[in-house]
Amino acid sequence: IRNLHETDAILTGKTVLVVDDDMRTTFALSRLLAEHGMKPLKAGNGEQALKALAQEPSTDLVLMDIMMPVMDGYETIKRIRDQKRFRNLPIIALTAKAMPEDRSKCIEAGANDYLSKPVDADRLISMMRVWLYR
Repeated sequence: IRNLHETDAILTGKTVLVVDDDMRTTFALSRLLAEHGMKPLKAGNGEQALKALAQEPSTDLVLMDIMMPVMDGYETIKRIRDQKRFRNLPIIALTAKAMPEDRSKCIEAGANDYLSKPVDADRLISMMRVWLYR
């Protein structure tokens, strides 16, 4: 019952990889995560994300931008899912593309959930609680 009132207990101590080529977004999300007791990791593109996961395989969740240079979010998600150890890693796609087909493309690529930008911080934290609780 105590956990019902301590909503951040699920989030505290979790490692979250933020993958986004926009440093302002990365900074804002990292700050939000830290305020909720999480440890943010940062990657500016898909290749960096794969390297970060190789170095920190105990990562608890990934926030994935879709439109990035070098390797976009769709390809990155597919490559993460190709690795057996990351098949159940929660991935939330974050993108400025907000058409219904964009959501389905993210889910088809292997994302667990989807949020359009600009990101609503409360909605994101709520969504993260759901995926980290499982």
